[in-house]
Amino acid sequence: MEPSHFYTGIVAELYGALKSSAQSWEPYAAFIDQSGQPALELGCGDGEPMLELLRRGYEVHGVDSSKDMLSRLRSFAREGGLDATVFCQRMEQLDLPFSYRSIFLAGPTITLLPDDETVLASLERIRAHLAEGGSTLVPLFVPRGTPPGDMGAINETIDADGAELRVTTVSQIRDEVSRTQTTLLRYEKTADGVRSADDREWLIHWHTPESFEELAVRAGLRVTGFDVQDGTPGEPGSEWTVTLSGV
Repeated sequence: MEPSHFYTGIVAELYGALKSSAQSWEPYAAFIDQSGQPALELGCGDGEPMLELLRRGYEVHGVDSSKDMLSRLRSFAREGGLDATVFCQRMEQLDLPFSYRSIFLAGPTITLLPDDETVLASLERIRAHLAEGGSTLVPLFVPRGTPPGDMGAINETIDADGAELRVTTVSQIRDEVSRTQTTLLRYEKTADGVRSADDREWLIHWHTPESFEELAVRAGLRVTGFDVQDGTPGEPGSEWTVTLSGV
């Protein structure tokens, strides 16, 4: 399922309450300080960390393919008295009337793109929007497969209105050749005794350092930074960040 369809309806509604971690704004502020403004966040979702960067005076635009997530972002921006410039576009079809000194993804959002061809098209569009001397920051990771004993695991919480929210891992298919992992997730909300639910397939398409650099070079970009956060890049559980500049 494409991100523009996955992050809609009940998933967009439950996303903030059930996500496993929050994106800190500091690493992206440091990146913008070094690379320059204006900045563009790709896959900005419902506004984390973009809105915090705006609060701190950074000139940041946002792009996401989900209308529902952008609706939530605009609502949060209004509540915070912020003027947020956002666009609803797919990454591989990015076509904005601006160029940017800093383009970044907050988290490994690029792994939501289903295959290398779509990633290549996205990198080409990033290159087309990168100002002279600008840089792009791309976090990457390789997911661990879910152990069979953890199938059926439930993540649940109670929201501010007392509704019960939960997401359950139903099944998972992993393909090492295509570097994809498809997890069937069941999202549920029970409010005032009324239950709503939807099953969604969450696709991750991961990269190795070599496969990603090859795509970047084909898109007219070069790797100028490589920072490892965890593990051996390309191995399950590893996390690393690549900085790209124009050739």
